Amino acid sequence: MKLTGARILMECLREQKVDTIFGYPGGTILNVYDALYDYKEITHILTSHEQGAAHAADGYARSTGKVGVCFATSGPGATNLTTGIATAYMDSSSVVFISCNVPQNLIGRDAFQEVDITGITMPITKSTYLVRDVTKLADTVREAFALARSGRPGPVVIDITRDVTSAECDYEPLPLEQHAATGHLASLIRRAYTSSLKMPEADLDDVEKLVEMIAESKKPMLICGGGVVRSRAHEEFRQFVRRIDAPVAITVMGGGGVSGRDVMTTGMIGMHGSVASNMACDNCDLLIAVGCRFSDRVALKPETFAHQAKIVHVDIDRAEINKNVQTDHHIIGDAKQVLNLLLERLPQYEHKEWKDFVLSFPRETEYGESESVLTPKQVLSTIARKCPQDSIVATDVGQHQMWAIQHLHFDYPGQLLTSGGFGTMGFGLGAAIGAKQGNSDKTVIHITGDGCFRMNGNELATVAYYGLPVITVIFNNRNLGMVRQWQSLIYDHRYSQTSLENRSPDFVKFADAFGLKGRRVTQPSELEEAITEALAESAQGRGYVIDCAINADEMVHPMVNGGHHITEFLLS
Repeated sequence: MKLTGARILMECLREQKVDTIFGYPGGTILNVYDALYDYKEITHILTSHEQGAAHAADGYARSTGKVGVCFATSGPGATNLTTGIATAYMDSSSVVFISCNVPQNLIGRDAFQEVDITGITMPITKSTYLVRDVTKLADTVREAFALARSGRPGPVVIDITRDVTSAECDYEPLPLEQHAATGHLASLIRRAYTSSLKMPEADLDDVEKLVEMIAESKKPMLICGGGVVRSRAHEEFRQFVRRIDAPVAITVMGGGGVSGRDVMTTGMIGMHGSVASNMACDNCDLLIAVGCRFSDRVALKPETFAHQAKIVHVDIDRAEINKNVQTDHHIIGDAKQVLNLLLERLPQYEHKEWKDFVLSFPRETEYGESESVLTPKQVLSTIARKCPQDSIVATDVGQHQMWAIQHLHFDYPGQLLTSGGFGTMGFGLGAAIGAKQGNSDKTVIHITGDGCFRMNGNELATVAYYGLPVITVIFNNRNLGMVRQWQSLIYDHRYSQTSLENRSPDFVKFADAFGLKGRRVTQPSELEEAITEALAESAQGRGYVIDCAINADEMVHPMVNGGHHITEFLLS
């Protein structure tokens, strides 16, 4: 049947079983939005800003395990997506970003709202496509979705010239379940991307070698990274922890890959890692990192990282091996597949003496309690006590992010949504919107700071309009807290441009402007009542904002300065 390019795009999204799109219309993408009007089975969420749409599609993808979809128009619409695209890329989140560009005859002529978005985003995507031929549109969309979800997941950009969206050609439906069976996609993939689409098969000799290394180890330790979460390998990882009887540290992106409540977990590792995690890393004789990038926030000083241990790296992406930390052994493969192969070969081990040593160190930071002054621990403990245990938590970036990861325990993949690699302020509210849209049965809590909330707080309009009951909790210290912490400890209290005193709105009035309720909390006694009210509003399909006043001098403990040995605690 003959269809316009815009309708071919919508039919391809239907093929991919897309049920939600986040986006913002504009001139060049109007043909697509006109076609969307007839596809009532697909929900479109109109955000306040394209960056909010990008983060929402990302949060949807992380929390559901599906591919997120985001629309934007050309020029500033497309460039407003770039921070969200980079955020998804750094954290391996599968999102397809679809923009439309000016007609082909205007490309390269500095036409109104023209930009080379495929060139701009090439370094921060798995692939980019500029579609100039309507006959190639359907296969391009199919390829993009396959690429986004395959191997190490990641974002893909499709830019379609406006004339392609109005041109007609024959369209032949190809249901998603037939894509792999027919081998149709395999013939479409350009040679450069073949390795990205294939799931690497773990080498059995490499697996056997690790089995031998585990048998020889007396003090094994595990790191649960984001790859465990992306692979949804949490059950296999839990069994692996039990089988080799080893303590396990969790990276920021690994939250939910193993339950934070598990007696074997030692908490976060690295710059703000627990004493138990960092001490275990420093004293183990075998370190097995699964789906972990060994970033500079984990391996702060690579040359001394786990210096007494043989280091083993399990990762789906060969490019990560020996990139930051030199390993003694590695296995290339999907976390779920590799863990299953190991479980088939491993006997039961016991390392009681080693575990007792590791677990003698603090696994969670203790912060001072007060009846008159609100502390971060009190806020988070009350959230944990009052909210459902399976609540999804989306954070922004900074002190509140670290406090949340330290004190809230995540039990399953997609329960923690945070910008780990790119550190994007303003990520949280959009991600929470996407998570709520994809998980209507779950309570969704957005934890942010006053600095972060000022960046994308406009998305409260989206929360209010669509009746998305997101609970926003603001850690309001009237400062850019994490930067101030560094200035306190390293820059001799020279607080250059970090004070937000008298620069932020009244956040409760701000919420009210969107028709949402809110409350300012200054004392612990007020907190429980505020959360109870927030949950009641959430049950009625309404968002809520809690503005928590905390001391400007509150700091994240522990802290190891960048470039220093993992046990050189600046704060402990």
